[in-house]
Amino acid sequence: MTEARERLADVIDEARRNHEPVFIYRRGKRLAAVIDAEDLDRLVELAEDAVDIAEARAALEEEGGSIPWAEVKKALGL
Repeated sequence: MTEARERLADVIDEARRNHEPVFIYRRGKRLAAVIDAEDLDRLVELAEDAVDIAEARAALEEEGGSIPWAEVKKALGL
């Protein structure tokens, strides 16, 4: 952690350049990671997409399968 504090700009540059997390350790234990902000945005988006897909699958299973398009349009007033 001390080294990361002393080299913070270098740590950030390394994470951005390599698109790999740079891990920060304290007393031999991994404590945190520095990652490129755009990489973080992509990871968050992927995680949100995965949650949406899981919820959609669960809803389909709960409803017993797919819903006919005509029914969807009627329910939406289209």
